[in-house]
Order: sequence, then structure tokens, then C-alpha cells
Amino acid sequence: MLLHLDRTFESADAEAEHRIAELYREFGGPLLRHIRRSTGNDLQWAEDVVQETLVRAWRNSARLQWEPGLIWAWLLTVARRIVIDGRRRRSVRPMEVEAPEIDVLAVPDGAERSLSAIVVADALRSLTEEHREVIEQTYLRDRTISEAAEILGIPPGTVKSRLYYGIRALREVLRDKGVAG
Repeated sequence: MLLHLDRTFESADAEAEHRIAELYREFGGPLLRHIRRSTGNDLQWAEDVVQETLVRAWRNSARLQWEPGLIWAWLLTVARRIVIDGRRRRSVRPMEVEAPEIDVLAVPDGAERSLSAIVVADALRSLTEEHREVIEQTYLRDRTISEAAEILGIPPGTVKSRLYYGIRALREVLRDKGVAG
């Protein structure tokens, strides 16, 4: 009697394997295409989802209804749930990256900014007093043209003109120093 039961299980397993092979031939390609869209076109992830879906179909083969429309709907549902579970897992666990090399890691220390400030201050000293004053009032003290004109006691049009020519002269000095392109 026990031998007969073993043959029954053996034939059930063989039948399930045959059905799964059939299932893969018929639905493997369409399922992979469908799942690739769900995985953001990640082929490796999509292949893993298809494989896991077919493994679950094999595990549940005794309970499945093998009509093409019903099995396709079941496969899509299972695959969608696997993708959702994968997204949840990925969102909970941060992406693993290699630790950066300590020697390569740049640490901002403000030296470049300080050096730039020194170069610009030196370039400003080479300008005429009129140009330097309008640049100082508008750019360095963040005043409007009208405010700078009032403080300097000159018309706003003069401030604009001096600012235009002062900036041109400043760019020229910085270009000569090799700072500006």
C-alpha cells in the first residue's frame, strides 16, 4: 500500500512539473514583458519575479484552476504582489554602496573661498575710486542703484554707468591675474 502512495505522489509531482513547464512555455514571455514594466525595466528583477511566480504556481499546482484565462490572472496577481513586496523591501533597506576612500574624500575648508576673496579685494584696489565705490555699495553692501546713488550723492544713471564700467574693469584685472575666463 505504501508503495502505491509513493507512486501517486511521484505521478502528482511529475504532473505538476509538466504543467509548470507548459505554463512557462505559454506564459513566461508575456509575463516577463508585463513584469519588466512593473520593475522599471529592470530585467534581472523581472526575471526573478517570473521565477518566483512560477515556483509559487508549482507549490500551489494542486489548488490552481488550469484554464488559460484564470491561470493568467493568477500569475499576474502573484507577480504584482511579489513586485510590491520587493519595492517595500527596497524602500525599508537603504541602497548599499561602497565606503568612499578616505584619501579621496574632499572636505571643504573654506581656503578656496578665502583665497578668492583676497584676489577680488586686491583686484578691487586696482580700480578707480569711483568704480570701487559703486561696486562696494551695490555688490558688497547689497544696496540698490537708488540707495547707492543717495549714499554717494550722485545720480542713479551715473551709478549704473560707473557700475557697468567698473565691472568690466574688474573682469579685465581678474582675467589678467588668470582668475576669470
